[in-house]
Amino acid sequence: MLAGGDSPERDVSLVSGESVHRTLVALGYNAELIKIDTLDDLVPRLVGVDVVFSCLHGGSGEDGTVQLLLDVMGIPYAGSGALASSRAMDKGETKAILAQKRVPTPPGLVYGGQDLERFLAAVRAELTFPVVVKPTNSGSTLGVHIVRSGDELERVAASVLDEHKTLLVEMFIPGRELTVGILRIDGRDIALPIVEVRSPGGFFNYEAKYTDGIAEFLAPAPLDAATTDAVQSAALRAHEALGCYGYSRVDVRLGDDGIPYVLEANSLPGMTPMSDLPRSAQAAGIGYEELVVRMLATAEGRART
Repeated sequence: MLAGGDSPERDVSLVSGESVHRTLVALGYNAELIKIDTLDDLVPRLVGVDVVFSCLHGGSGEDGTVQLLLDVMGIPYAGSGALASSRAMDKGETKAILAQKRVPTPPGLVYGGQDLERFLAAVRAELTFPVVVKPTNSGSTLGVHIVRSGDELERVAASVLDEHKTLLVEMFIPGRELTVGILRIDGRDIALPIVEVRSPGGFFNYEAKYTDGIAEFLAPAPLDAATTDAVQSAALRAHEALGCYGYSRVDVRLGDDGIPYVLEANSLPGMTPMSDLPRSAQAAGIGYEELVVRMLATAEGRART
């Protein structure tokens, strides 16, 4: 088990790692929880390790760097490979791949290092308010802002860019907040039941994610059969387009127009007691213990991208 790291999601990673570790030990596995502060700590800690189950979230723990290192060291690991993790971590690249594969995703623009005023002028010309301003390389809704007017766009964009060094602006999609777990079952990755998230003010932020009682979670989401199929299909197509393997969590905004817009995919989804992948699995009749075992088993699967 790997947990910790130096990203802003370190605390969530530690809770995920401790939850999975307790489960594996209770099931009789010879599991060790390796808590790291930086990747500099990693290589010596991996000596003698047979298989890695990573619960690192964000930063170099989730952008493919760790998976690439494990590939070089010849250590099998659960879940997606280096390239898929890199794609999923970069929301700008994710959006480009989804558009290429014709998976619906909100229109958006990625800041490419040009003059910020020129970039924001393009945003105003091509998108309509409200818009979502966020970094391309963070999870757990860290740094995500809903901007409803041009007056606050420059201030928020500059703040996100200063703190996170990356910037994506995309159309806000009015509608319902959904998330779909993907899990490998009987030799293929399938979409699990949809979870609907209802948050105060309609924004599922970091506090709502990890504070019990703030948000309401409905699993399975109360959707008709046709809409359920459309959402699950979009989520699975996103998972496959990015090259993810074994498991992931795909966030979807179901627009008022009935279209499921994929926002992002998470190749190393949270495994805390409040995380959405366990909720999605539970709705399919898969308890936490079985979910962990199925995720671990993906380490023995086919070669990953």
